[in-house]
Amino acid sequence: MQTHKYSVDENGYYGNYGGAFVPELLYPNIEELRQHYLEILHDPEFQEKYHMLLKDYVGRPSPLYHAQNLSAYYGKTIYLKREDLNHTGAHKINNTIGQILLAEKLGKSRIIAETGAGQHGVATATVCALNKLECVIYMGETDMKRQQSNVEQMKLLGAKVVPATSGNKTLKDATNEAIRDWINHPESHYIIGSVVGPHPYPDLVTRLQSVIGKELKQQFTEKTGRQAPDHIVACVGGGSNAAGIFYPFYDMPEVRLHAVEASGKGINSGMTASTLKKGKPGILHGSMTMVMQDEYGQITEPYSISAGLDYPGIGPAYPHLFETKRVIFSDATDKEALEAARVCMLEEGIFPALESAHALAALKKIETRKDDLIVVNLSGRGHKDLETYKTYLSNE
Repeated sequence: MQTHKYSVDENGYYGNYGGAFVPELLYPNIEELRQHYLEILHDPEFQEKYHMLLKDYVGRPSPLYHAQNLSAYYGKTIYLKREDLNHTGAHKINNTIGQILLAEKLGKSRIIAETGAGQHGVATATVCALNKLECVIYMGETDMKRQQSNVEQMKLLGAKVVPATSGNKTLKDATNEAIRDWINHPESHYIIGSVVGPHPYPDLVTRLQSVIGKELKQQFTEKTGRQAPDHIVACVGGGSNAAGIFYPFYDMPEVRLHAVEASGKGINSGMTASTLKKGKPGILHGSMTMVMQDEYGQITEPYSISAGLDYPGIGPAYPHLFETKRVIFSDATDKEALEAARVCMLEEGIFPALESAHALAALKKIETRKDDLIVVNLSGRGHKDLETYKTYLSNE
């Protein structure tokens, strides 16, 4: 696996961010994972099984699609990396397949996970069913209502879905409950769904998701004859789909990487999830990162129409990527994301997840030259968001 100046260092930091801030009871679990994860990932037997499952079970490689109608609409040359076509409907399965194999190598028989939009929950329940492991998934009560179809899928796959009823009952609260469970059941493996949490999770999840960017490199050359696109665009909540598509391009400064946060009702509305613009350095879920908080250091509740992006933190690599100017950060409001989703549906016949719609919304804003080629990571499909789309788009 490659390393570069944007990689995690030996202490688990990206610049000033990262680390492992965990309760004493969890230290043995984190330390066990830290000591063994690279050795397991590099093991030829692991690699063989992982890539076999990605190919035959997940359906990889996901296509790189030249979206000609969208290109005409925006007046730019646009390609979509179709992670929405993966088994379970999003990029999340790339990570859960890898982590379930890792958990088995570590001798774990019980799996815990958190989920916001439900895509990570479904992907975790899926691999637990495949590998016959007990599965407990924590999900905020608010998210359970707005992503009901995913909740039912998880249950049908044999998972126990536990509602988180504290805070605003969304992703942050589900993560809190999952960590509490892990403290009480240290024999379990916690499959974190994004590039967040204590070291080594951000690096582990990035490496498992980097299959997206590695495929893109090869596909892009085959399709265009060029080595790389001029722009790569991805939405960021915790940030795993962006990390996965960006990772192989960090050492190619000519490729402009665009991370799009959810600004909700507007950056200064008090109802936003734009952590980099509204956050301050702090510790959340085991790592030092940018966190939305009040003057007393208490976490403030984020807001986004998309359940997968309303997280009050961000993966610890991103503040470092922001400070070093390697990634360009922007944001999209609920309204902009809904409009971009509608355009994608009507122009391409593709239903994007609300999360991915935030990346599509950036297409209007990105400054491009005439011959620039853009790739958008279409990280998930929008069937889970049908009720939201019905509510906001059906009257237009």
